[in-house]
Amino acid sequence: MWVRELDERLGEAVRSLTGSERLEGWSVSEYVSHVGDNLRQWAELMQGARLAQRTRVVGYDPDALAVSRGYAFIPLAVALWSARDAAERWCAVLTAAIDEGVELQHATRGVQRAADVARNNCHDAYHHVWDIQRIAAAHPEH
Repeated sequence: MWVRELDERLGEAVRSLTGSERLEGWSVSEYVSHVGDNLRQWAELMQGARLAQRTRVVGYDPDALAVSRGYAFIPLAVALWSARDAAERWCAVLTAAIDEGVELQHATRGVQRAADVARNNCHDAYHHVWDIQRIAAAHPEH
């Protein structure tokens, strides 16, 4: 899975950045924090299905989570550490969930097979690494 190399991909994307750079919307550090939290959230939902047969799930508001977690104040090194930890756990959980054929019943998305979740989460992480690369390109002074 693409997320297995997330630590290296993020490390390369932020190599010359401080974390405070932004174009519009979130800063680099905020994007990294979001990627980690999104992976963590979905891993927890999958574990709920695997360990407690809790398959009915709802979404969350990423902007509200960013405010409540204080993304704007999380240093880049800490955001990277957290995303790395989340990616490692996510890989283990999603691999098991795919093998077991886990399906979630999402309130707005309907049936979400583990493989669907893996694809969606990989796409989200890929897109946000691309967002960070765009920010880096707009800040060549770093």
